[in-house]
Amino acid sequence: MRIRLAVTTLALVTALTAGAALPTAAATPASSAPASANPTVQDVLDHLPDDVVAGALIRRDGVGATAGPVTADAHVRIGSVTKAFTNTVVLQLVAEHRIGLDTPARRYVPQVLPEAYNHVTLRQLLDHTSGLPKPAPTPGPADGPGWQLKSVTPEDFLRDSFAAATDAPPAPGSEQQYNGLNSFVLGLIVEKVTGHSFTNELQRRIIRPLHLRHTSLPAADDPTIPSPHAEVYLDGQDVTEQSPYPWAEGGMISTAADLDRFITALFRGTLLPPAQHKLAFEVPNVKNAADNTNCIGQAACYSIGGLLRYQLPSGEYAWGKTGSRPGWDNGFFATRDLRHRVVYSLNPTGTGNDLPYIKAIVNAALAD
Repeated sequence: MRIRLAVTTLALVTALTAGAALPTAAATPASSAPASANPTVQDVLDHLPDDVVAGALIRRDGVGATAGPVTADAHVRIGSVTKAFTNTVVLQLVAEHRIGLDTPARRYVPQVLPEAYNHVTLRQLLDHTSGLPKPAPTPGPADGPGWQLKSVTPEDFLRDSFAAATDAPPAPGSEQQYNGLNSFVLGLIVEKVTGHSFTNELQRRIIRPLHLRHTSLPAADDPTIPSPHAEVYLDGQDVTEQSPYPWAEGGMISTAADLDRFITALFRGTLLPPAQHKLAFEVPNVKNAADNTNCIGQAACYSIGGLLRYQLPSGEYAWGKTGSRPGWDNGFFATRDLRHRVVYSLNPTGTGNDLPYIKAIVNAALAD
């Protein structure tokens, strides 16, 4: 995939267009790795294999450019990047003394959490040390045509997940295991405490104050995505329209520019008072669970703000969040001082692993 950056910019926005044909199995993919030992973002983009990644959208240090008919404000499904928004709303409520960080979550939603999780606190939901069970299976291509449109309520999804649990939960706070169920519970707590829908609180507290005009959390029965957007395919099937059932865990839609504005405000402390802003970057001093594959090594890497602490090749740490939905892999990362920041969105075809390219993009974009 060879897409050139404009000479005066530091960013690329996707080449995937409506109706673009997927490469055939016989097509010869581009080289899988840049030749340079210290590749630039452009080097990485030039070597994205068409059979693995059908399109890419990159925004570096607030600057963007377009290639092809898809514009820089193309909408994307941000998946688990939603968690950073959710955790921010919860930390705002903590700052307002409406909920307690170390209060058992069942005090707010006793009908949601079984008694076995009686001692799980909000802090542990936020930093993935709650010990909640693995999420129940979600719809996939094996479920037949229309699988991507199937939906489930947060309450039913949690109920199914708890019912399917077979192992005794680890002691709360003993290890970190990334788990989307935490965000579903947090969303329900927000609704219980405020008396408003989670969407309403998201709009009131983050979307409207930051003027994120292209960011939304669609209603559960709305599978559409605003234009402009890429037409995305997974295993040859058009999955552009899909259920936003992941909700507070992963249901939001946004743009690269809006996400850039969000992370800038979050990192600068615009969204949280100093005490909670500090907490947003606090990683628990616990071991990394065996299945917590995003963390490298034995230590936890997710913060109370839902941010992933990621070590760059230079040794410096960046902070960010990754997310995916069928047809989209997204994320943002920035140095703590915002010296460099990057927002990306790839459109994987489902025929290969795009994680190495994501890491290469982040490493190149945040390098001095």
